[in-house]
Amino acid sequence: MQMLILLLGIILLLVLIIKFKLNTYVALIITAVAVALGLGMPAAKIATSIQNGIGAQLGELALVFGFWAMLGRLVADAGGAYRIAHTLINAFGRRFLQLAVVLASFIIGIALFFEVGIVLLVPIVFAIAVEAGVPLLTLGIPMAAALSVTHGFLPPHPAPTAIATALNAQTGHVLAYGIIIAIPTVLVAGPLFSKIAKKYVPGAFERTGNLTALGPQKTFKLEETPSFSSAVLTSLFPVILMAIATIYQMTLHAGVAPKNPSGLDNFIAFIGSPSIAMLISLLFAMWAMGIRRHIPVKDIMSSLEEAVKSIAMLLLVIGGGGAFKQVLIDGGVGNAVKNLFIGSDISPLILGWLIAVVLRIALGSATVAALTASGLVLPLMQQAGVNSALMVLAIGAGSLAASHVNDAGFWMFKEYFDLSVKETLLTWTVLETLIAIVGLGGVLLLSLFI
Repeated sequence: MQMLILLLGIILLLVLIIKFKLNTYVALIITAVAVALGLGMPAAKIATSIQNGIGAQLGELALVFGFWAMLGRLVADAGGAYRIAHTLINAFGRRFLQLAVVLASFIIGIALFFEVGIVLLVPIVFAIAVEAGVPLLTLGIPMAAALSVTHGFLPPHPAPTAIATALNAQTGHVLAYGIIIAIPTVLVAGPLFSKIAKKYVPGAFERTGNLTALGPQKTFKLEETPSFSSAVLTSLFPVILMAIATIYQMTLHAGVAPKNPSGLDNFIAFIGSPSIAMLISLLFAMWAMGIRRHIPVKDIMSSLEEAVKSIAMLLLVIGGGGAFKQVLIDGGVGNAVKNLFIGSDISPLILGWLIAVVLRIALGSATVAALTASGLVLPLMQQAGVNSALMVLAIGAGSLAASHVNDAGFWMFKEYFDLSVKETLLTWTVLETLIAIVGLGGVLLLSLFI
């Protein structure tokens, strides 16, 4: 019965978003209330469950996402992304253009939202493709692969950070394992897949793109942008801080927090916690991308304000996803899933991935799919003793699969590269599914050693 209520809830969510064009946050809350009633939760406790879900989900995430969005906006407004891309492409040369695009997109993708990253990189990729005389998609697919992988696997991006919070996983471990899995995933779904795609959908590689779909673009003079080292350091600063804390803990304390921490232990844990790492990184970005370059403080503050506006709805959607997840847990759906698979030979990691894939196909939003999946697999994960960081990555990989017409990323890729719907399905949708499959393979391989 509980599984039927869940199915009906997902159908309701789809109808509200797709048919009635309801705002995703509002649709999530309405669905959460409807599912709670269907599961027989006391009406007086439904509001409390929803509030707890939103509060638990956004507690630390509001800090992390807010600071991260501000840092990304500072890097973008200063021309840091422009500098990174041009420097790497010039350094690698025409023969290794794809690898240059992958590396540039990976670095930029860590600091920026997927949507912002693609808007900044597409004009650069267009210009380089024309100059080098290569098909646009030859560079566009590796760019999209790198941006998608960072979006799905690596904190401080919304989905992996939110799932880590929901599953009580250490963000540093998610980041470390995520980078290990991300590298081969990007190479397979990027440069390798582009060669295969060119053979079975050659028409897509003849397209010249559509820059007008991007709207007005800010132009930069290379000599007026930050230095390459400054732009890269600023983009990767939060990753560096969290990596230092993770390596320190895993090297000296076998990955377990010490019972009697020293002053150094406390300091490393402090700078490595996601919220503090992001705060320190933002302060560094304000100096490196602004004050050091003699940018007026009011202009720096303007960038920060615009960054906050850009994530306001995302935060609400993540909060709504947390509310839906909490209702599923409080209503017993998570335990129903656990009982359904007791004695099953299916790995909880594969199950978490499959649930995320189904929700992604149905809902479109990778973040909402990931959060809903985390609520369903939490009891199962606890029972099976699965590594929580690996479960985060399994769900994150599944949440990227089979992007199609209900996903904004699908339409962005279609419009920017001037593809037909069929060509987009054969390139973008296959690309995202490849990332999901290779990512799961990496998770399962790592699980043999962790």
